[in-house]
Amino acid sequence: MRLIATVSMLLASLGATAAHAQVPRHHGSILNVVVIFQENRTPDNLFGSNPNFLPGVDIATSGVNSQGQTVSLTAIPLANNYDLSHAHSAFVSMYDGGKMDGANNIPVTCEKGAQGCPPTNPQFKYVDNSTGILDPYFQLAEQYTFADRMFQTNQGPSFPAHQFIISGTSAPTADSDLFASENPAGVTNPNNNTGCTAPSGEFVKLIDPSGSEAQKMYPCYEHETLVDLLDNAGVSWKYYAPSAGSIWTGPNAIYHLRFGSDWTNDVVLNPAQVLTDIANGQLATVSWVIPTGQESDHAGGNKGLGPSWVASVVNAIGQSQYWDNTVILITWDDWGGWYDHVAPSIYNSYEYGFRVPLIVVAPFAKQGYVSHVTHDFGSILKFIEEVYHLPSLGYADSRADDLSDCFDFHRHNRFRKIAAPYDGKYFINDKTPPTDPDDD
Repeated sequence: MRLIATVSMLLASLGATAAHAQVPRHHGSILNVVVIFQENRTPDNLFGSNPNFLPGVDIATSGVNSQGQTVSLTAIPLANNYDLSHAHSAFVSMYDGGKMDGANNIPVTCEKGAQGCPPTNPQFKYVDNSTGILDPYFQLAEQYTFADRMFQTNQGPSFPAHQFIISGTSAPTADSDLFASENPAGVTNPNNNTGCTAPSGEFVKLIDPSGSEAQKMYPCYEHETLVDLLDNAGVSWKYYAPSAGSIWTGPNAIYHLRFGSDWTNDVVLNPAQVLTDIANGQLATVSWVIPTGQESDHAGGNKGLGPSWVASVVNAIGQSQYWDNTVILITWDDWGGWYDHVAPSIYNSYEYGFRVPLIVVAPFAKQGYVSHVTHDFGSILKFIEEVYHLPSLGYADSRADDLSDCFDFHRHNRFRKIAAPYDGKYFINDKTPPTDPDDD
């Protein structure tokens, strides 16, 4: 049975409506959805230190390069000293017509002063967990649902990915057959002041149905998004992000969101505020939680805090009034250039991209379950649309599944705190200025 049918039946049985304030608290109902959007990892890269951590999970420990050689994945720290290209051209190289043998052709950028950089086979790596740094992610995956067929919808980097997670597209307008395909370029932009407030010389490349990126435009777009559907239905939402002009701040590149009342009312430029909002009983019905650069898993820029950051949000919800009726969807915005062995299905010149992890956390998420169903960012949007009885945006959400295989509404998991090196108090009290992405 589809998720919407299950939820609708439960709500209808108690005479509920779709409005948040009128949904009853009972076993199987969903009041809140929290989307935690991390950075730049594949399942092979992030979970390769323990490739059999769940029965049947599909994690590879080696790959093939463009010379036809088998390359073993080797360990690298989560906070490593280089980054890999995740531009659309990097996708094309690695995908190689579906052979998945071109990862070695993805360019590498070493941090200034980095020693021993790049290492041998820099794209063929998994994150070293000998210190237990990834234990929060493993705990979450093992206690709840892990999807090993979750794909980023777009074949490119963070800026378009953060458009897809709020609207199912990076098209500049509703009737366009183009996608914004890359991160902004054109001007020196040290403050990451992009989107609708970017300097006049800023541009983003657009990809057309033939795969050409010859066109470009200013990075400010105008079309309907999921938050507009939420507004229309009277469903509250918040988008927590580290800064106004970051490429990770999706609403900043949608004209009516950037210059309308939603920017003041619903965009929160302090990710840690989600922790205090939960504690104060002020969690919005739907939330997007974007990390700072330090708290992300972005290669070459993180501080190894990502797993603790995610655990702090989950723990805050799990130990609050919200646990019984909340679904937490943890995923990563793009593959980051890291090798992954599963070829995506191709729908057009820009959809799908490579696998990213997805962890579904809820009292009624299937426990220790590996979902082999194909999901993408559109699945998250469709799930939210169905829970709150919203229409389809008509983009990636229209063809996506609704994550229904991840749930069993007849069960109720008791929350167990996720052990992590840093807790919520650390992030609330951390006054270090947030770093924006240095994302090439």
